[in-house]
Amino acid sequence: MGFVVLVFGVVALVHYYLWRRLVRATTLPGRTRRVLTWILLGLGALVPVTLVGSRTGWGHFLAWPGFFWIAVMFYLLVFLAALEIPRALALFALERRSRRRSEAALARRLADRRRARAAEPVLTGEPVPVRTGTHPGTASAAESPDPEPSARGGEPEAIGRRLFIARTAAAVAGVGALATVGYGVRTALGDPVIESVKVTLPRLDPRLSGLRFAVVSDIHLGPLTGTGHSERIVRMINSLQADVVAVVGDLVDGTVAELGRLARPLANLESRYGSYFVTGNHEYYTANGPDEWVEELGGLGIRTLRNERVEIAHGGAVLDLAGVDDVTGTGTGTGGTGTVPEGPDFERALGGRDRSRSVVLLAHQPVQAVQAAEHGVDLQLSGHTHGGQMAPFNLVVPVQQPVVAGLGEVGGTQVYVTRGAGFWGPPVRVGAPPEITLLELRA
Repeated sequence: MGFVVLVFGVVALVHYYLWRRLVRATTLPGRTRRVLTWILLGLGALVPVTLVGSRTGWGHFLAWPGFFWIAVMFYLLVFLAALEIPRALALFALERRSRRRSEAALARRLADRRRARAAEPVLTGEPVPVRTGTHPGTASAAESPDPEPSARGGEPEAIGRRLFIARTAAAVAGVGALATVGYGVRTALGDPVIESVKVTLPRLDPRLSGLRFAVVSDIHLGPLTGTGHSERIVRMINSLQADVVAVVGDLVDGTVAELGRLARPLANLESRYGSYFVTGNHEYYTANGPDEWVEELGGLGIRTLRNERVEIAHGGAVLDLAGVDDVTGTGTGTGGTGTVPEGPDFERALGGRDRSRSVVLLAHQPVQAVQAAEHGVDLQLSGHTHGGQMAPFNLVVPVQQPVVAGLGEVGGTQVYVTRGAGFWGPPVRVGAPPEITLLELRA
């Protein structure tokens, strides 16, 4: 609950900042400002409705506009934040110029006043005629101080320049955000990139050299994807002619009743030694938990490794392939039949094995490699990070995960993290295109 409050609080603060920069700074008080304020309030309310609706299964018709606005909101924030320094410098230059003009105007007024006084006749005791249009005790036009800058138009000119600076910054941010999101939508909805990777395992039996894994994660079947999304992924995986297909979590964002039809193309996956799946955090976010999807995938010919391992016999040698549940399962009470423990159990998956064999572990989150290293895992295959999905989130992911994308190492265990073939939330990918990996083991 605390996390939800934090997220909504951040969203509220972001929208207040956007209002300050895009509405208040670019408009004068009046009808236009009121209309834009209400529009921004409506878009702000759309964010929590979309986030809650995507989790609970209702409000799917709001998914496209809601998630699209979340992406635009994020990049408006990024661009406006980047423009803060140039904007501040421009305002500083404006204030400095206005101050110089005010000082120059004051100097001119003082000089005019001195000249006017110098031109006055010297009093000789003769009566001074009263000028027409003046009253006793009222200063003459030459003696009266000049009007204030606001009356002469100086202040409106400064306001106009401030509006120009604010509107220019808003326009640059708006164009930049929309262009970035447009590029990101095209990337996210396009074909995944095929990444070919060779990983050398020092303890690998030479007879296993050349064993190939098709690795895919974070497909995220949901309200923004159709059957074509899963059909394309299956077609691309099959074209790789891999020995093993590994689906490392976050397959779905909903229940079997809602999304079962979108998963049916997975029955057509082809590989020499089978297709395997491990749960991701999003499987635990569904209303019915992961168990129904484990059963559904079994009917599609995909085996779920829930804290267990299998043997892959290839070229006269054997490789251990293990899988553990996602850490999100810990304490959820969704242990299934009772024979499957809640959350990851590395001892159950890896204990008692022949240590002379190399072992490849499927685990959704890269951070699980910390425990994998303690159990002597040679290679862990993971997803979860999306490679950051929308830059500059890739700079934030390392706070939580040891590897963002690609091949890394944790405690002596090599970890390959695929960027995922789908997307979560906004259908946008910037700097992290969708990926299917063809990973080949080398001795």
